[in-house]
Amino acid sequence: MNRIQRLFQGKNRNILNIYFTAGYPNLQDTETIILNLEKAGADLVEVGMPYSDPLADGPTIQESGTQALQNGMTLPLLFEQLEVVRQKTNIPLVMMGYFNQVMQYGEQKFFEKAAAVGIDGLILPDLPLYEYESKYRKIVEELGLSISFLISPQTEAARVKKVDELSNGFIYMVSSSSITGAKSEISSTQIDYFERINAMQLKNPRLIGFGISSHATYRQACQYANGAIIGSAFIKAVGGSTDVAASTRDFVKGILTA
Repeated sequence: MNRIQRLFQGKNRNILNIYFTAGYPNLQDTETIILNLEKAGADLVEVGMPYSDPLADGPTIQESGTQALQNGMTLPLLFEQLEVVRQKTNIPLVMMGYFNQVMQYGEQKFFEKAAAVGIDGLILPDLPLYEYESKYRKIVEELGLSISFLISPQTEAARVKKVDELSNGFIYMVSSSSITGAKSEISSTQIDYFERINAMQLKNPRLIGFGISSHATYRQACQYANGAIIGSAFIKAVGGSTDVAASTRDFVKGILTA
């Protein structure tokens, strides 16, 4: 049982998962952001691997990825940073990115390195379920890594069940059929979708992402899942900051308290 699985075993509600783009706003901010997210009360941290063609991401995360790459962020450097950070925190860490990055690094080498530096889970939105099941599931599970797949309002019931079968961390519930980005409220259509998924009684916990940006939307999402994922709103909060540590803590406190 890794840190993600232990987290959900010990705390089944109101999980706060914060996404940030590694290397943004500054190349060496990875440690500062992770440690201050933990200090402020985040339960789980998603470390975004900046990529030149992030298909699922909205303008905020796209721009942060472009800046991170310009700052000099690379996968080898990120692994170095994460190995150092892991010595200072026990918070569950998930790496999120695109499978082309994994392929360029070398699939087995990537999975082994992620496990070696203390990563607990992976989110690779463009990795097909069949490819994962037939080629990579064995090594990922043997290394003790969790993997989380995404579902959306358009995901058919049979695929939702397959996602539940293959995921072993949590299911990433995309709140709407759109790219990432902050929204001001959760709609009745989204609530219908959340309730439909809840009625399926899946084995994995679920976190709602895409559009969660405030205390209100976080609390609302938590009514329909085990917690929520916030990305774009956090990226905006630290983007123009002169004190990334303070901005990180202030953002999390603003989400957790009204």
